[in-house]
Amino acid sequence: MAHDESSAPKPTKLVIRNVGLMLSGDLAKPILDADALVAVDGRITAVGRLKDLDVEGATTIVDAMGSALAPGLIDSHVHPVAGDWTPRQSQLGWIDSCLHGGVTTMISAGEVHTPGRPRDIVGLKAMAISAQRQFSNFKAVGVKVHAGAPVIEHGMEEADFRELAAAGVKLLGEVGLGGVKDGETAGKMVAWARKYGISSTIHTGGPSIPGSGLIDKDIVLAADADIIGHINGGHTALPDDQIRCLCESCGRGLELVHNGNERSSLYTLRTAKEIGQLERVILGTDAPAGSGVQPLGILRMISMLSSLGEVAPEVAFCFATGNTARMRDLDCGLIEVGKAADFVFLDRAQHSAGATLLDCVRLGDLPGVGMTVIDGIVRSQRSRNTPPADKAPAIVAK
Repeated sequence: MAHDESSAPKPTKLVIRNVGLMLSGDLAKPILDADALVAVDGRITAVGRLKDLDVEGATTIVDAMGSALAPGLIDSHVHPVAGDWTPRQSQLGWIDSCLHGGVTTMISAGEVHTPGRPRDIVGLKAMAISAQRQFSNFKAVGVKVHAGAPVIEHGMEEADFRELAAAGVKLLGEVGLGGVKDGETAGKMVAWARKYGISSTIHTGGPSIPGSGLIDKDIVLAADADIIGHINGGHTALPDDQIRCLCESCGRGLELVHNGNERSSLYTLRTAKEIGQLERVILGTDAPAGSGVQPLGILRMISMLSSLGEVAPEVAFCFATGNTARMRDLDCGLIEVGKAADFVFLDRAQHSAGATLLDCVRLGDLPGVGMTVIDGIVRSQRSRNTPPADKAPAIVAK
């Protein structure tokens, strides 16, 4: 009994104070009138003015030193394989590096770079279940990687999706990266997946890896996946008229990725803005890939979309936080009571022409990351990858 008591997790209470700007992640109100936050046992319990909050009994106090606080960034499109190693560029530590870019959550679009990836139904199900278990147990530097995303193949039946869901699989890998590339078959399998609570993403545009192929608007619409994966191409984008058709003809997620066509990203963003549906826009990197690993990919997308796409910086941050969280049914991505205490502290890059964080982003500069927090625990401090932040938070009590 004594051993059990000593090994039990100890209660934690995180207090964050002196926040200069608090970004909510919510498009409806992207900036909060608050300068402090309390999280107990990894969950946000209070947000507001420091004088109004119960801060007694804090186990960790972070002084933001006037820097901004935002929800931890979510990368909606990654291709993990084994822990913090990727064979795509034979690189170690890529997840840790992305944490230094403010990313606290990642969503697998399929573990497609696994050497010898099985294509038979028994094998692909086994690999998906294994990946789901591995990344549930292994959290590199605390980053939450939602993995175990099988790529559908011909011959799968409804029972296969029921079995996957019962085993804990909640994602489908990119439709189109396997043998199924026609809309009718894909639509049937996506519907089975949805029936059992498994969300789906479809590859969009030209082929990205050997074995993939062109997925045009007709296939995307027929498949009716939850997320239109890299609508800006991965790397090769569809023609503008097809992108506009996808934006206007369905209500599915519009995923813009770093490793895609930048012009098509801006075209998609402007179309979504024109039709009043910015809540559908979410961001990913589509890494590791042939273009490598981009630890600052999400921040680069935020700055690019704000500076060239004519959206307010605080809105662009929502694309990588609250929009993705709601579309992916995650318990993070928003600064509100009850959500996971996953945060990134940011400030203007030193010597940026922008006088504030928001000005810095509006001008296309990358902001500096000063600290990340996951589940109420400080996971990294001043980033080794971003430009140095003008102001950085400090742990003042622990």
